[in-house]
Amino acid sequence: MTPPFRYADLRGARLAWNQTGRGPAAVWAHGMSTNSYGQESSGQFDWRAVSSAHRLIRYDARGHGRSSGGRTAVEYTWPELAQDLLALLDVTAPGERVHAIGASMGTATILCAALAAPGGFDRLVLTTPPTIWQTRRAMAALRESDAAEIERDGLAAYLRAAPDVPASPALAEAKRHVGPIAVPSSIYPWVLRGSAITDLPPADDLGMLDRPTMILSWTGDPAHPVSSGELLAEALPNAELQVAATPAELRSWPAAVADFLASA
Repeated sequence: MTPPFRYADLRGARLAWNQTGRGPAAVWAHGMSTNSYGQESSGQFDWRAVSSAHRLIRYDARGHGRSSGGRTAVEYTWPELAQDLLALLDVTAPGERVHAIGASMGTATILCAALAAPGGFDRLVLTTPPTIWQTRRAMAALRESDAAEIERDGLAAYLRAAPDVPASPALAEAKRHVGPIAVPSSIYPWVLRGSAITDLPPADDLGMLDRPTMILSWTGDPAHPVSSGELLAEALPNAELQVAATPAELRSWPAAVADFLASA
């Protein structure tokens, strides 16, 4: 059973969160368009192996799921989402060094948060890193186009046009290939525009982040290319990269993450 959600009023938004398990704190930061349990419900990830040995904090990012959000692009940029995460950890794990696990937007959020407050984090797990740096330019144009399309034709029409195919061969056994958008239609264009104008700090800045880091990429997904994982593995001084190309390899991730966190 999903534990009840609690709420924290932070930085002009109301963020929803809950926690499962006991032990050292870990936080899960989901990807864009979904919510705290969406990627687990769809069969992408299963973090029960983590919550069996940790207090796993799940939260809905600003504008997603049960959390509120506004209609400006800047509040959905990665550095701003990172500040939301840091403020939430002050409430949910005050004074603790936490492990952090992210996916896509959540991965970028964690990196920006760890750069801003490196003393607050222990080990980092960066799954499905999004486009960064050179590859970000084409994605930015796509995000702007999608935002305009949703405002013009509506979110339902946008979803009907989405191809019902796995983003990666590793996701072939996922329960859903096109998941529901867990963002209100009035806010979603601004979430997309925030994504369009954001990027990670330069590689030299990331090189200052010495936290032990596991990077998990999957193949065949232009929105989350393996090249991003490779660039992060080069930039971060204490990182390892694993790549999944099959459902079996993807299923190995939760146990690998649990082992990585347990070795802290």
